[in-house]
Amino acid sequence: MAEETQENVTEAEATANGQEAEKENSEAAAPQSLEEQLAAAQAEAEDYKDRWMRSQAEFANARKRMEKQRLDTYSNATANVIDKLLPIVDDFERAMENLPAEISENSWLEGIQLVQRKLVATLDNFNVTAIEAVGEPFDPNLHEAITQEPTDEYESGTVCRVLQTGYKIGDRVIRPSLVVVAA
Repeated sequence: MAEETQENVTEAEATANGQEAEKENSEAAAPQSLEEQLAAAQAEAEDYKDRWMRSQAEFANARKRMEKQRLDTYSNATANVIDKLLPIVDDFERAMENLPAEISENSWLEGIQLVQRKLVATLDNFNVTAIEAVGEPFDPNLHEAITQEPTDEYESGTVCRVLQTGYKIGDRVIRPSLVVVAA
């Protein structure tokens, strides 16, 4: 019996709360003047327009960010592949510099030289250039000094020999030149 009385009290409270809420809603729904309705509609339209413009700006910024990330990813992937190919280029150069005289007239050597030229042409297609070093002032961004040696041919701080050619794509250094610097 006590439980039934408690349920009746709870239902009575809920009914009273519901009637108060309906009274508040009916007061809020009371007719407004045309000017008030127009002002409310204009404020709402301005809010929607502001939200739309912000969404458009966020979308444009996201698109630009994604395009920049895509270009960076492509550039990094290209640089990584080129970096893996550079030792092959070095091996070809060393082989051609140390070519024995007895095989310099063989026809298969022309095929090997053709492969080397194709590899260099492929690197050129990716805008890969060798870093010029001999006679240039030492630049730690482009060169890696292995040692210094005294020389009368170049002034101090100038690259006098290249031990390994460095390469770059555009302005980005893929591999610095290994150099000897004049002391």
